[in-house]
Amino acid sequence: MAHRRGSALLVGPVLVLSLFLAGCPKRPATTAASAPAPTGAPAPTAAAPPTTPAPAPAPAITPAPAAPPTAAPAPPPRPAEFRETDNLKDIHFDFDKYDIRPGDAKILDTNAAWLKTNTDLVLIEGHCDERGTNEYNLVLGEHRARATANYLIGQGVEAKRITTLSYGEERPFCAERAEACWAQNRRSHFLVRRKS
Repeated sequence: MAHRRGSALLVGPVLVLSLFLAGCPKRPATTAASAPAPTGAPAPTAAAPPTTPAPAPAPAITPAPAAPPTAAPAPPPRPAEFRETDNLKDIHFDFDKYDIRPGDAKILDTNAAWLKTNTDLVLIEGHCDERGTNEYNLVLGEHRARATANYLIGQGVEAKRITTLSYGEERPFCAERAEACWAQNRRSHFLVRRKS
């Protein structure tokens, strides 16, 4: 009995597949050459097999000319090479934001004016308060540092003089667990290094 059921289970799908492949007999088969010739001659009894165009030859590959040797880019400066300066003031951000606020834009204008008169390199550190995951705060700190750098570049500071770095919540300015303290930690901090 189990053998008959197994055979029926095998025959059923085979039958459905053969009907599908054979198609419906009520529809005539169509070919690309089914219309009669325009001369009025009788239609041929057998359709010519469709022809496929020959594949196009592959284009010849010519090697690209070798690029002239270039000097390797200088490694970015290390944070330990930078120092504090009273000439550049920190800016602060709203919670979970990296938009430059109008009051902080004025601070950045003053920072940009000083940077344009000096040749020092600048490191912009992005910082966050302790709320949020470490990973999220590292990204948010990077956005803050880059937004600050982009503002300075817009004010005429050379982009090649600016390096950004995110510390996220790792280096708080204030350790209390209160909004006044958290507001101080949400910042972009500036360090400088003499250009070599």
